[in-house]
Amino acid sequence: MKRRIIHIDEEKCNGCGLCADACHEGAIGMIEGKAKLLREDYCDGLGDCLPACPAGAISFEEREAAPYDEKAVMENKQKIQSRGIETPTGCPGSQARAIVRKAEAKVREAGVAPADSRLRQWPVQIKLAPVNAPYFQGAKLLIAADCTAYAYGAFHEHFMKDHITLIGCPKLDSVDYSRKLTEIIRNNEIKSVKIVRMEVPCCGGLEQAVKTALKDSGKFIPWNVAVISTDGNIIDE
Repeated sequence: MKRRIIHIDEEKCNGCGLCADACHEGAIGMIEGKAKLLREDYCDGLGDCLPACPAGAISFEEREAAPYDEKAVMENKQKIQSRGIETPTGCPGSQARAIVRKAEAKVREAGVAPADSRLRQWPVQIKLAPVNAPYFQGAKLLIAADCTAYAYGAFHEHFMKDHITLIGCPKLDSVDYSRKLTEIIRNNEIKSVKIVRMEVPCCGGLEQAVKTALKDSGKFIPWNVAVISTDGNIIDE
């Protein structure tokens, strides 16, 4: 039958895998670093993948294609869930996973305890984090500007400990984080939100995005803001 279906321009594709993550039907996968339409009958033609592509490599086309098979899609999802495996779609570097840390600190031969990482999940970029990742349930959420961890030396211990961490830079990413953050807050039981930003004006965009997300989520969640100076001190918390 002739119908609307997606077309992926491999020359434009940068291999980020965001389209595969956005495809709820599992029609798109990553093969040799490029996005591919794996099964025509898994593509519903609605195009959730289009806005996720930062390279503009995905478009619609009208052509002969197998009809969308919702039953096959659901059976595939159930099969994956029953086997407890990740859907092999997006970039391996963006696959969600929890990180379990050992309680005991490792000690160097010199007898000095190294600073332990407090990262509890992957990925950390706001753009890459799955909205319904299981580690968001019951989480204390830390949303931080990229530069803060480099400016403040004790960032892991002071801010990241016991938190799920998301980072971003509104100036470099040139995206509106509020939509993604709204979905994360709305769809999960978030206990609290802490924003950590730099004192520079452009970091205000991250703070505003989080405030907008909290408002649009329709939930009342405790939140606060910490501000780091460019010389690495906490100037407001």
